[in-house]
Amino acid sequence: MLQQKLIDFIQSGHSLSKEDMDLIVRYFEPVLFPKNRIIEEEGKVPKYLYYIVSGYLRLFHYNETGDEITTHINCPPGFFTSYFPFVNEVKSNDNVECITECELLRITKADLESLTSKSLAMKDFSIGVFQQSIAYNETRSIELATLSAEQRYRKLVENYPGILHNVPITYIASFLGMKPESLSRIRRK
Repeated sequence: MLQQKLIDFIQSGHSLSKEDMDLIVRYFEPVLFPKNRIIEEEGKVPKYLYYIVSGYLRLFHYNETGDEITTHINCPPGFFTSYFPFVNEVKSNDNVECITECELLRITKADLESLTSKSLAMKDFSIGVFQQSIAYNETRSIELATLSAEQRYRKLVENYPGILHNVPITYIASFLGMKPESLSRIRRK
């Protein structure tokens, strides 16, 4: 049962009752997507919050010249969606794409609200997830503004070594705010 992976993840920091676990199993739907599949499209309200059991996802949009700009790459396990549009039920400017084959658990906003209204443990946990997302985005903004390209690359590889074996260099370069050629020069060093 794929939901057990999420239960184990949550229990590493929160205690869950049998009822909490039953609700997780009930509300989180297991799905498997192939590599390169867009699972949430720009111009639409994101339908799901995803828990990544395995695989890599990215959040990207197109800039004014039509180039893809990768703004987020998630390393499993963890939650993933276009957060602000999901929470506020507004159209997203981003696409969510499976970089690799992905085993995911997904939940709609309505089901997430139902789950968190029935389980105090899940309410506390979900608040923590959204707080972590905000903190991550703030840290990322600061790093893009203050660290050199080489420092950003070294930090990424140090914190997420598996990313190099699973994510194309073009996506990593875009995520780090540089051209693929610049990243290639840094990697040669």
